[in-house]
Amino acid sequence: MPLIDNGVYVAGRRIQNPVSLEQTFEYMRENHGMAWIGLARPSREELEQVAAEFSLHPLAVEDALSGHQRAKLERYGDILFAVLRPAHYDDATESVEFGELHVFVGPDFVVTVRHADVPDLARVRKRMEAQPDLLATGPEAVLYAIMDEVVDEYAPVTAGLQNDVDEIEDQLFSGSGAGLSRRIYDLSREVILFQRATEPLRGMLDSLLRGADKYGVDIELQRSLRDVLDHALRITDKLASLRAILENALTVNATLETQRQTETSLAQNEQVKRISAWAAILFGPTLVGTIYGMNFTYMPELDWVWGYPAALALMAGTSVALWAVFRRKQWL
Repeated sequence: MPLIDNGVYVAGRRIQNPVSLEQTFEYMRENHGMAWIGLARPSREELEQVAAEFSLHPLAVEDALSGHQRAKLERYGDILFAVLRPAHYDDATESVEFGELHVFVGPDFVVTVRHADVPDLARVRKRMEAQPDLLATGPEAVLYAIMDEVVDEYAPVTAGLQNDVDEIEDQLFSGSGAGLSRRIYDLSREVILFQRATEPLRGMLDSLLRGADKYGVDIELQRSLRDVLDHALRITDKLASLRAILENALTVNATLETQRQTETSLAQNEQVKRISAWAAILFGPTLVGTIYGMNFTYMPELDWVWGYPAALALMAGTSVALWAVFRRKQWL
């Protein structure tokens, strides 16, 4: 059922609970009230019914139907169209999951179109109904409350990212670097995606505040919007800091990996030198033994009494000489 919640408000208080869009439009006109309509994944026909009643711009309606929009705020005459990207952090996969929320704000109505289960707009509605004075200031107050809820839900996402960045910093110098580069890269990508969702909020809120006097926005509501802007700026600054840390971590990890590979290569070279040195030491006796092991009839020293001791002495002398040379060169 696309119609999640539906109410008509007068002076900040809910006076009707229509069960259909037709009843909503009727009660609005009869009581000169404000309609707050919540839709979830509506069909084209359902959203076009609302669009026809409130004269929503076709481009905004098309954006709301197609989804996959960036966060933005656009004005079509006296109607505001906002796209928000609520987020949730999955710590198990270290990924940020994004929703999409479209908000139409007119002189006497608010229409929300959700493409995900977040944010919890029922909580926003309950909060606003508990503050009738704020709700009585108009539909802009509902937009403020929705933006405030989205920004508040960014806080645990930022905390989850911060926790994983802290783990990476601990892991960086612990020697357990297997797969660390991949983890840093993946987390950097999540931070960048989150930045793309949060950074437009600064411009959106600035735009609302700049037009506040022109469109007669209540002064207390302006203060509330500034508070949301302050929270949004803290989030964006924090994400910029996390991104810088991850970029530095990737560089440091690459340097440490290169250093470890160099140390491994040097250790292997030392082993190769030792093996080569012992092979050379054994080569001398092997060469002498091989020559005198040839069974030719006519060979020098075959009939010499000291031939055998001389051959052994030559083998030993060659080995000792080579051992001394390699020892001096610190190959052994």
